[in-house]
Amino acid sequence: MRTAVTAAFSTLIAAPALAGEVVLSVQIPRLDVSEYHRPYLAAWIEGADGRALANLAVWYDVRKREGEGGAKWLKDMRQWWRRIGRETEMPLDGVSGATRPAGTHALRFDAAAAPFAALTPGTYEIVVEAAREVGGREVVRLPLAWPPAAAEASVRGKDELGAVSLTVTP
Repeated sequence: MRTAVTAAFSTLIAAPALAGEVVLSVQIPRLDVSEYHRPYLAAWIEGADGRALANLAVWYDVRKREGEGGAKWLKDMRQWWRRIGRETEMPLDGVSGATRPAGTHALRFDAAAAPFAALTPGTYEIVVEAAREVGGREVVRLPLAWPPAAAEASVRGKDELGAVSLTVTP
């Protein structure tokens, strides 16, 4: 009896570790400019038809000072704003957050949880857009086949983004 309970309990503990995972890694380069500002960044899932399906991350200046909230600059991320941003009420729990400093940042998602759990079999794109005050704007796209199979994709930005990679484990 004790062995059966231990075996069953071990399965419950190990099950989350065996779940599929989607990892989006985004490198923000440190630019050698006189006036440096951290970029606003948005990442979302697009269907094969180009329709935005879900936000993955939105990094912006979340300060709430009177008349100085960073949300008014979200429209500088033009593709995100046109596809999904203008319908998104910010802040968005679990998705929005503060801008990040230069360096590499990993976003981890459970493949069995939202927003990935709602995806039907097919091809999608993970889109990452960055815009910086007194700087430029850049968009990169990574392919995603669903349901998840072990896959990796990477692309390198030119100015506002460095290496951006997607790793999917089933």
